[in-house]
Amino acid sequence: MYKFILAVVSMAVFASCSEEKSKDNLEITGNIKGLKKGKLYIQKVQDSTLITLDTIVLNGSSNFETNVKLDSPEMLYLFLDRGVSKSADNNLLFFAEPGKINIDTELEFFLSKAKITGSKNQELYEQYKSIISKFNDQQLELVKDELLALKGKKVISEEDNAKKQDLILKRRYMYAANFALTNADHEVAPYIALTDIYDMNIKFLDTIQKSMTPAVANSKYGKKFNEYMAERKKLE
Repeated sequence: MYKFILAVVSMAVFASCSEEKSKDNLEITGNIKGLKKGKLYIQKVQDSTLITLDTIVLNGSSNFETNVKLDSPEMLYLFLDRGVSKSADNNLLFFAEPGKINIDTELEFFLSKAKITGSKNQELYEQYKSIISKFNDQQLELVKDELLALKGKKVISEEDNAKKQDLILKRRYMYAANFALTNADHEVAPYIALTDIYDMNIKFLDTIQKSMTPAVANSKYGKKFNEYMAERKKLE
């Protein structure tokens, strides 16, 4: 009888542990080359406030691992506490989704050397940002020309410069809208719509909204996008 009771209790404990583990549906592993001692924080934005999901203490090894609960694919932050250093290169944004994600980077070039694998939304977002950065570079060049003109070091047409900037902005918005539309079966679509083109003509946003799959529409960013669109349509 005692053995039977012990077996039942053991099974209950095992089931409880398994249930707890299943709640943590995102496994994050990684390596920060050059970092032997320090703290890492997994964070997310909740109600306009950055909250910490987990704290990882590194002491002697640059490898790290953690498990967190993720209700829906969303942007998380890997924050590196450099201690006495005041470097701004310490907060790595990544598009997390349930499953396994690996983050490899370097202490000296925490953001620029980061390689993130295991998330399709992250992969798509990196593709998107690589093109958007080109539009940003083009606009920066035009702004640079304006500054040089103000200092008398370059002659430009202010009207032509303004037209070029406006054209780049329009192309940037259209690219973002088309990217979101093409990838409306992933949560990156409503995220881009909410963060980069929320003030775009509502007919383009409406097309993106209608193209979202049921799963995406029911995700964190999908719900927020639907709420935003409902408010926009009231004002139109």
